[in-house]
Amino acid sequence: VPWELSGQQDSCENWDLQETSATIHRTWRKKFLDNLIFAGVSFSQQHVTHAEKKVVHYLLLSAPWSVLCYYAEELQLRVPLQVLPRQTSNWSASVLQWLGIPNLMAQEVPNLPLDYYTCPFKANKLRWFLGSDEQDTFFSTTQRHQILYEILATTQYGHSREREVGVDRLLSENVFTAAFPLHEGPYKLQPGASSLSQRQVLFQYWASWGKWNKYQPLDHIRKYFGEKVAFYFAWLGFYTGWLLPAAVVGMVVFIMGIFLMFNDVPSQEICSSDKQYWMCPLCKTCPYWQLSKICSTFMAGRLFDHGGTIFFSIFMSLWAVLFLEFWKRTNASLAHHWDCSEFEDIEERPRPQFTAMAPMTITNPITGAEEPYFPKCSRLHRILAGSMVIIMMIAVVVMFLVSVILYRAVSHSQTCFTCWASRIASITGSVVNLIFILILSKIYISLAHFLTKWEMHRTQTKYEDAFTFKVFIFQFVTFYSSPVYIAFFKGKFVGYPGNYQSFLGVRNEECSPGGCFIELAQELLVIMVGKQIINNVQEVAIPKLKCWWHKNKLFSSKKMGKEGDSVLVEQAPWVMDHQLLVFEGLFDEYLEMVLQFGFITIFVVACPLAPLFALLNNWVEIRLDAQKFICDYRRPVAERAQGIGIWFSILEAITHLAIISNAFLIAFTSDFLPRLYYEHVHDSGLHGYVNFTLAYAPWDFVLQSNTTCRYRAFRDRDGNFTLTHWQLLAVRLGFIIVFEHVVFFTGRVIAWLVPDIPESVEVKVKRERYLAKEALAENKVGCGSSSFKASSAFNLHRHTG
Repeated sequence: VPWELSGQQDSCENWDLQETSATIHRTWRKKFLDNLIFAGVSFSQQHVTHAEKKVVHYLLLSAPWSVLCYYAEELQLRVPLQVLPRQTSNWSASVLQWLGIPNLMAQEVPNLPLDYYTCPFKANKLRWFLGSDEQDTFFSTTQRHQILYEILATTQYGHSREREVGVDRLLSENVFTAAFPLHEGPYKLQPGASSLSQRQVLFQYWASWGKWNKYQPLDHIRKYFGEKVAFYFAWLGFYTGWLLPAAVVGMVVFIMGIFLMFNDVPSQEICSSDKQYWMCPLCKTCPYWQLSKICSTFMAGRLFDHGGTIFFSIFMSLWAVLFLEFWKRTNASLAHHWDCSEFEDIEERPRPQFTAMAPMTITNPITGAEEPYFPKCSRLHRILAGSMVIIMMIAVVVMFLVSVILYRAVSHSQTCFTCWASRIASITGSVVNLIFILILSKIYISLAHFLTKWEMHRTQTKYEDAFTFKVFIFQFVTFYSSPVYIAFFKGKFVGYPGNYQSFLGVRNEECSPGGCFIELAQELLVIMVGKQIINNVQEVAIPKLKCWWHKNKLFSSKKMGKEGDSVLVEQAPWVMDHQLLVFEGLFDEYLEMVLQFGFITIFVVACPLAPLFALLNNWVEIRLDAQKFICDYRRPVAERAQGIGIWFSILEAITHLAIISNAFLIAFTSDFLPRLYYEHVHDSGLHGYVNFTLAYAPWDFVLQSNTTCRYRAFRDRDGNFTLTHWQLLAVRLGFIIVFEHVVFFTGRVIAWLVPDIPESVEVKVKRERYLAKEALAENKVGCGSSSFKASSAFNLHRHTG
């Protein structure tokens, strides 16, 4: 970026600062590269490109065989012992094969990775591993990337006391502009190419829109991007597949609501009531209004509020329990298949940043090795301090929610369009709330990153779990606060004519004349569908624009001497990858899907179409994410993982919360129980139900206004609750207890009947341990030293002004 000059004195001061900074950076860079050479890393020749007012130097790094062997044993990388017969990994494929139905989702993907029995690498047992005589292919590309990143992350460039360690710190100080592994060539098939590269296979058989109905090539994804990315796409595909039955049942329930809407007796009574029911004003300046005016709104509410939604809420609660139980089985199978079933407990090493910054060392009780250590007491104090910051941020969200509620109430009181006043205020409030959510989320995520780094978590898994928990708590409150208010609080503390309750001098909000159910459905559609549309547009447009801008900035004015040379420089692999976007982790992708899971389970009783919208979104989401990883992102350093981490615990908590939420929604927000009560006590055909739900205004209010009016409540002419109110309250509480116990008990039975680990996986684990014991029991000389350079294709580059 050119330095702006505003005056002679400023120019001199800025020039001195710039020179001092450049000198420090040159010193750090030289020491860092010297230490890399000392660690055994080899550099190819420096590649230099010229752009406007800057020169970019690219360094291609590689590691000799001896270095690869040393770090492979240090990192406990798993290597193959014996080829394992491949078995189908999709439960749907097995079911369709058993039924004899053609599987339209299957596809033949070239270059299918082999499956192996594996064990941790030992240099002195080299000859017992498959392919040990082929040094250029023995370690996979992703394993070489892991080794080189470990070296880069732990190499010092200054004083260790000042935490001047690792390439990440140098990147943050702009000493280097980027450090990334290279992609395996272009993602599009080149003319004259005889075979597809791994990247081209993924582009054609995974990221292509034409493969929307095919299985994802998870083994290819794992081989190219590592286990952490592969687990995300495995979970996303599994979740999307399970949404199909939920969407079908939701559609059936919605269609049933359409038929009930036209045959509903209370709806017909309201639409034909004409001037029979004069309702009390909804605000101080609002007029009296006729109940018949809400005919269309009340009928729309019947689309979602009927007996079928009770069945659907139970179905979705059990669906969520089954989904998690079967994902645990799938997770266990994939973890074993991808050699990471014991990664977090035994194999995971401390984070390089933790290793560099920890103030002391301690002996690991499991491995017996000396490891960096940060006192638990100090970490606890930091976590408590960070929790206070989180609570303050959540308080800001709650304050904004209160302001939105007050805005709705004030807007309602100043608007005299009786039927639409509440609707207009609710819609505008929802839109303002959504905009606020998107803005505040960006601020909070940056804060959560800082707090999590400050807490000094030992492993990458614990670091990411702590970060995830912080941000999810905030996002949960942010996204769900408005629907929770509408579902459980709005219209519950209103009072009655002549004795209305207020908050901060503003009369408490009432539900719209059509009821809170239709408002909740609208809120879900605005937040859930609106957020999905915005996210998908962002995922399509923003990466393309960023790539274009980055490329244009790098090559806005080329001074290469010849135009042909300039084109060749642009097409160099390291330059092409430099133009791509930095991969910033999977948090945003997981968060989007988990929030969606919450919407379709916690509030599904108010919107049976939510699973359908989620299914349609996820079909698009899988291909958009695939294209981002293949076409728009630099290749990330492959990371190992044992599953989806703390996200599974969050999903379990949401499932339990959904059961409680649905019980209270049906009991206190829906009209299902009052209708059921009226059918059994008064009239099975619901004739007269509307009059049953309306109370007369108290005598004091009638005398003051000289007009009789009605309002929704079970109160007498003095404003006191009637016996019907207390009987209904007992019915509601009894329903909650029965509903929760039945669903929770059924969920427990399902969890007991479905084992977490399939029997076939347990057999494979025992077989693998036996083979590893046999292989490592023999003594054999190890790798030794070799001058061969593995083509690790790890790219580190810098630029000078």
